[in-house]
Amino acid sequence: MALKKRGAGFYLVIILAGALLGSGLGDLAGYILPSGVVRDFFTKAITPGINPPLTINLLVVSLTLGFTLKLNIIALLGIVLMAYLLKWF
Repeated sequence: MALKKRGAGFYLVIILAGALLGSGLGDLAGYILPSGVVRDFFTKAITPGINPPLTINLLVVSLTLGFTLKLNIIALLGIVLMAYLLKWF
């Protein structure tokens, strides 16, 4: 199978899709699993990002820029799964 040349946008979409899928499954696991160590392990998330958001006041207009990522173990597994499935598309 020949390797296909892909753009950076394609890989970004794959990573975001895997993160969304994994985060959704992680939240679902939080509702299904009983309270305990396993639930805490799968639902514990780190949230890197810009906090507080960057605000630029230009007198005429004010811009607020910021983002936050919520990553948990299942989100990382979702990213790895999507990267693995990438080789067929």
